[in-house]
Amino acid sequence: MSTSSSTTGDTQYIDHLEPFDLEKGGQLENVHIGYRTWGSLSPEGDNAVLVCHALTGSADADEWWEGILGKGKALDPDHDFIVCSNVLGSCYGTTGPTSLSAASENRWGPDFPDVTVRDMVRLQAILLDKLGVTRLRLVIGGSLGGMQALEWAAIFPGRLDAFVAIATSGRHSPWCIGLSEAQRTAIKADSRWNDGWYSADEPPEQGLSAARMMAMCSYRSPRSFDERFGRELVDSSGTFQTESYLRYQGQKLSARFDANAYIKLTQAMDSHDLGRGRGDYREVLGSIKTPGLVVAIDSDLLYPPNEQQELAFGIPGAQLAWIHSPHGHDAFLIETDQLDHSIREFRNTTAQLRPRLAS
Repeated sequence: MSTSSSTTGDTQYIDHLEPFDLEKGGQLENVHIGYRTWGSLSPEGDNAVLVCHALTGSADADEWWEGILGKGKALDPDHDFIVCSNVLGSCYGTTGPTSLSAASENRWGPDFPDVTVRDMVRLQAILLDKLGVTRLRLVIGGSLGGMQALEWAAIFPGRLDAFVAIATSGRHSPWCIGLSEAQRTAIKADSRWNDGWYSADEPPEQGLSAARMMAMCSYRSPRSFDERFGRELVDSSGTFQTESYLRYQGQKLSARFDANAYIKLTQAMDSHDLGRGRGDYREVLGSIKTPGLVVAIDSDLLYPPNEQQELAFGIPGAQLAWIHSPHGHDAFLIETDQLDHSIREFRNTTAQLRPRLAS
């Protein structure tokens, strides 16, 4: 395996110099992987934990999941070698639409090839090989990150002791696909959108902002909006606090994320299906033998609890835990005390199982 590495601040980079085959066809050359680590790898390389981020996340897991990552927490750098990499197709360090194409030396833009969750996972496996990781104690993630955790259990069952999949599903529902397409259409309706081509100085900010506003409505819940905003006005202009909040969230994302990356990643999520190419969906769930914790959020509108129940009941030996919250899908980033407790209990259980699994 041919690679090169570099470091910029806390983020480190490895270039995978060999062709990387994509599930939907084609190859990528010189794939750049951005990642971060916390803690020290054991001499045997067997104390690693892989954290998988959500749609617009980054490798900075200590920032967006500080409630469970840190000294004395469920993911403790004093005991675990924790790795989080930016996913393939994103815009935070790993090759994606904003990267330069090796063939043309121009940025990929909308010509970046279609990627899948399985491609993301296989690239993570290459990174872990380079880092000297021989076995994972745990793969954990929420939303898109949970999809990656499930695919790890399906593709590389011999490489991990356990997985935690939070607020996610085993296959993207028609509901989620519809929401994703509405967001992509909002981006493409922007006047600056030119079949996906735009300058860095004039990105389709309004379209991406509108997409984020739609997404935020599915990330929270009616109760969350009622309790936080009610029908209160910002000022005498007649603007509701809900409107102001959504506009702020839209502008915030459009200032930091790439529209083509958003489109490619939502399409990757739409293609997510554990049964694709493997057989009957429920039979595939039944074939997963890795111990797992599936976490449901009782107010999640985007990935409702019945989808996590399906996973927990369909995967032999999987456990189901709950986050009780008014905050909807985003509760996995908010209610970290509950999540930390559930992960601790699960990890204690799998630690007792580990000698049996190794034999």
